[in-house]
Amino acid sequence: MTATGRSRGALEREVLACLGASDRPMTVHEVLDELDAELAYTTVMTTLSRLHAKNAVAREAAGRAFRYSLPGGAAAAQASMTAHSMHRLLERGENRQTVLTKFVDELTTADGELLRQLLESERRSERGSESEPALESERGSAHGDEVPRS
Repeated sequence: MTATGRSRGALEREVLACLGASDRPMTVHEVLDELDAELAYTTVMTTLSRLHAKNAVAREAAGRAFRYSLPGGAAAAQASMTAHSMHRLLERGENRQTVLTKFVDELTTADGELLRQLLESERRSERGSESEPALESERGSAHGDEVPRS
């Protein structure tokens, strides 16, 4: 619990839910009004700024302020926040190779295959390939083939 009585990340989740329920981008004042809580403007502004830094929300200039939105929806915002947390944790480690090796070793077969496909897709796009086959997960195929690990 934080000093405000909220669990860690609770305000971020509330702000994301508020933005997700809106049919248009919202200013800090509009989010503050919707939250129906005794929060300071600067608290909500800081939360939105941090969510933007984590690529969880988009923002556009609106005069001297910003309007915030969830362009990819709540699931995309949560994925961005999780990826941001993973990067932060990786940066703290002393030996990236050991950390990544341990991470890969503990992946399920399906997650290992998905990661392999994503890395291969990224390599193809870096080479400028225009004809990329769809990922297995995009085609709806789910088979239990083992992922070779080195």
